[in-house]
Amino acid sequence: MGSGLLLFAIARSSRGTSVMKAGGRAEAMPAGGCPRDVKVFGIGLHKTGTSTLGACFRILGYRVMGYSQALFERAVAHDDPAPALEVVERYDAFHDWPWPLIYRELDRQFPGSKFILTVRENTDAWLQSLMQHALRTRPFGPNRKLVYGYRYPHKHQQAHIEFYLQHNRQVRKYFEGRSDFMELCWERGDGWEALCTFLGRPIPDQPFPHFNSRSAHTTGLSKRMINRILAYLCD
Repeated sequence: MGSGLLLFAIARSSRGTSVMKAGGRAEAMPAGGCPRDVKVFGIGLHKTGTSTLGACFRILGYRVMGYSQALFERAVAHDDPAPALEVVERYDAFHDWPWPLIYRELDRQFPGSKFILTVRENTDAWLQSLMQHALRTRPFGPNRKLVYGYRYPHKHQQAHIEFYLQHNRQVRKYFEGRSDFMELCWERGDGWEALCTFLGRPIPDQPFPHFNSRSAHTTGLSKRMINRILAYLCD
């Protein structure tokens, strides 16, 4: 066990009074804290419908932790998942980075949890979404380099597809035969019925939230132009 995980294991019995926000800042935890319920982890890669999954979690009443740059960098760049594992104590459901990259550690530290692998209907749909997203994000952002080995996917499409397929294969193999794991694809028609049956929750009386992050963001023309240039210059 690494030093970070060892410290986490020692401290786990001591409940803190603050919680890490997505940006890495601490905020006061509401009185009573998080319900001691089964944890649910979304472990599909970025651009597989993770925002939709997070929206579902919120509608179902879970306390949700999504993307965290601070936790991502600690878990991936510094190979230290302990801070992320500590945050798990204070939430119920999780999606986006860093959670798909540390599912083995999550499974070991939180037995009895449930895991959801979100996928796209085919690899091309995932790759096209990833490439479009890369043009809308901050130039020279570190995350894609840390995960995939490249700053932009455009010149390295096959390497990204292989990473996506390998992640899905490894997840399926790891959870093979287990009832605490399910795979979902929104494009193939999965929705409230499949998700709520797996979670043991009643189906909410509202439409399924097909969240399209592209429509939720506006990107300046200059940023897109800069990213288009960098996408074919950078390795």
